Amino acid sequence: MTDQSLPSFEPDISVPNAARMYDYYLGGKDNYQVDRDAAEKIMALGPSRDICLANRGFLGRAVRLAAERGLRQFLDLGTGLPTQENVHEVAQRVRPDAHVVYVDYDPVVLAHARALRAIDDTTAVVQEDIRRPGEVLDHAEVRRLIDFSEPVAVLFVAILHCLTDEEDPWDVVRRYTERLVPGSLLIVSHLTDDAHPEEGAAAREVYEDANAPLVHRSHAAITRFFDGFEVLDPGVTQVNEWRPDNEDERGRPGGEWFYVGVGHKA
Repeated sequence: MTDQSLPSFEPDISVPNAARMYDYYLGGKDNYQVDRDAAEKIMALGPSRDICLANRGFLGRAVRLAAERGLRQFLDLGTGLPTQENVHEVAQRVRPDAHVVYVDYDPVVLAHARALRAIDDTTAVVQEDIRRPGEVLDHAEVRRLIDFSEPVAVLFVAILHCLTDEEDPWDVVRRYTERLVPGSLLIVSHLTDDAHPEEGAAAREVYEDANAPLVHRSHAAITRFFDGFEVLDPGVTQVNEWRPDNEDERGRPGGEWFYVGVGHKA
């Protein structure tokens, strides 16, 4: 794995960090008391750990689907802290020649990126702001591993709800996907409070003190990310309803908090 540019830094433990909070939801250990305190407030509002595990399950199923369809290039935008069943692990199990580029701006994420264990030089970690598609797409490591004349799977998994409407996440997605050739896939998961508006408002207040905002969006707003794509069955749906491997996954609590989907560029 290429990681020569990864920074060395002292983490800021004065404010909750969204990536470390997510790590705590998943049962990880890369977090601090300030993150755990904020995460516990969120967990009091609903089954946050189950919600995040369900989202992680969708990530694995969607990447596996992409690899089984023959895709061998993956661009994971806003990757978050490494955990089990990372994109390169799932993809390379199906396609050993798969190339994966992880992109994140958070120094917390970059500092832990070496925990990823790629077996060869097919995986890279890039420090860039995903809100600047031009800089991401022109990065040397992206250009080294991703050939945009071939199909690419672009992932926005649990990241677009960290972008405000003023940052126009729909345009951000469009600027990435306009580079994609037919056969490419767009993979999206996004938090919603359609079923729990009061709890959603309380969660957003917690994230006001964190290093990233939380923006819940409606089913219609999330579906807009797939403009220009054919959405694969079962459409943009609750996370537990997207091609579950078994009934245990379908029955996991809190699935209504995430809408997910996979779009195909025809």
